[in-house]
Amino acid sequence: MNTVRANPFTEHPAAAGETYLVHLRTAAGFGFQMVFAGIACLVHALLPFLFVRTGSDCICRLYERMQTRRRRYQD
Repeated sequence: MNTVRANPFTEHPAAAGETYLVHLRTAAGFGFQMVFAGIACLVHALLPFLFVRTGSDCICRLYERMQTRRRRYQD
């Protein structure tokens, strides 16, 4: 019986049309941007005159990037 197990490190990146390292860099970039935007939101909560649009601008930017990437790999 020959069973082939999917490699969990490459299965999802391949489905997204990326190598493991490209996916790592892309996902980490999204993650770091979200962390920094989250910190800006926390500072904004304490000091509402700072980072007024930082969180929402980051969300919009990341959403656009994600949609562009999805369209590229779905075509």
